[in-house]
Amino acid sequence: MTLFRPCIDLHAGKVKQIVGGTLSDDGAGLQTNFESDRPAGYYGDLYRKDALVGGHVIKLGPDNDRAAREALAAYPGGLQIGGGIQRENASAWLEAGASHVIVTSWLFDDNGHFRAERLAALVAAVGKERLVLDLSCRSDGDGWVVAMNRWQTSTDLILDAATLRQLALSCDEFLVHAADVEGKCQGIDTRLVEFLGAHATIPVTYAGGVHAFNDLQTVHDLSGGKVDLTIGSALDLFGGSQVCYADCVAWNRAQRDEA
Repeated sequence: MTLFRPCIDLHAGKVKQIVGGTLSDDGAGLQTNFESDRPAGYYGDLYRKDALVGGHVIKLGPDNDRAAREALAAYPGGLQIGGGIQRENASAWLEAGASHVIVTSWLFDDNGHFRAERLAALVAAVGKERLVLDLSCRSDGDGWVVAMNRWQTSTDLILDAATLRQLALSCDEFLVHAADVEGKCQGIDTRLVEFLGAHATIPVTYAGGVHAFNDLQTVHDLSGGKVDLTIGSALDLFGGSQVCYADCVAWNRAQRDEA
């Protein structure tokens, strides 16, 4: 069954919603859809009260550690953490209350080459059951290529069925942002959702482009209920007008009642 998964995106210590493809090191061209006047802990506590599971906190750049720790403290064991995660700090974030660590860029060298030995070292450090691999990607012809460095750099890792099968041996879940549509509220990448539903053998969460509450049903139908959905900029919780947070909470309750 497809579930709604909550998120807390952090930029410069604030809860924000950003057009993913505009995030860069120098900040030039950054497009922000929403900036909250509430602290990160408010959202962590809200998700805890509404019994939402498997949500993620993503640190987009520096100066977010304090806010991230606040969110985790508000919902111990209920949120995953990503952004700058590597072998040296992964255990500390789990100790801070994260259920899982989410990793992307550290698995690649500066030129975007996938380093299998780094993944093995991370699994040895925290265990595959506490690890989520972020395979956020950009379209590349008829397929997709994993992107790193805040989705600005394409890697040599092609997102195909073989990649999903192989990497599933080393993690508990996948998180996949469709970077080309992230934050635009103009529709999900239906082809990517269908692909993930057909080939992922472990839990996977899709994010990017949600523009209507019915996208939850669309993802459920396209993936056979195998892919969960994160909603950001379209959500009224983050200043959007297309999707009501209360409806998403009710959706999850209904899905669990039917299970």
